[in-house]
Amino acid sequence: MSLSKLSAVSLALALALGMTACAPEVGSEAWCKQMSEKPSGDWSTNEATDYAKHCVFK
Repeated sequence: MSLSKLSAVSLALALALGMTACAPEVGSEAWCKQMSEKPSGDWSTNEATDYAKHCVFK
């Protein structure tokens, strides 16, 4: 693998890991705010359950 390809793959992996690390913890105030801004039709069953549990019925 050439150096430029290795660099590109490394950069892509670093960006992917960086984006997943920024997700707020389920149940946190930031997560509740993020979910309230997301259309409820796009919520998974688990997200809806967690939202009710952590954000509505505290």
